[in-house]
Amino acid sequence: MPVETLKRFLDDHHVRYVTIRHSPAYTAQEIAASAHIPGQELAKTVILEIDGALAMAVLPASEHVEIGIFSGLIGANHVALASESRFAERFPDCEPGAMPPFGNLYGMRVFVAKDLTKDDVIAFNAGTHTELIQLAFEDYLRLVEPEVVDFAAETAAY
Repeated sequence: MPVETLKRFLDDHHVRYVTIRHSPAYTAQEIAASAHIPGQELAKTVILEIDGALAMAVLPASEHVEIGIFSGLIGANHVALASESRFAERFPDCEPGAMPPFGNLYGMRVFVAKDLTKDDVIAFNAGTHTELIQLAFEDYLRLVEPEVVDFAAETAAY
């Protein structure tokens, strides 16, 4: 079960967390509504291809990656959203589209949107479409050591 791997990692690092079960949901907006969490407080994981390598962008569910800004900020030649077929095998223990934002567990560089640093807690998919994990943002930063970049913009549909 995907969430067990993540929970074991958190337990091994003595991190306090809360598990939130919700009805099946697939988009960030559906997940936030199902779990009764505001969209700006739910983190979503977007997989990018940066100069040929896969990386994670972690941002509020109510925002989207500004590819051009992101590319310039990190000094990349080419940044694009990765297709699911390109990264699915990297996450064998996760349901498609439910990857937790722990790129360090999957050999990926991780970028976190600056907007997420304003929150004391972070909630995110735990590898399934029915469970979230919520923990202190400070613990997330300590465990993942992501690069904090100001690359996200509010999505008009929210």
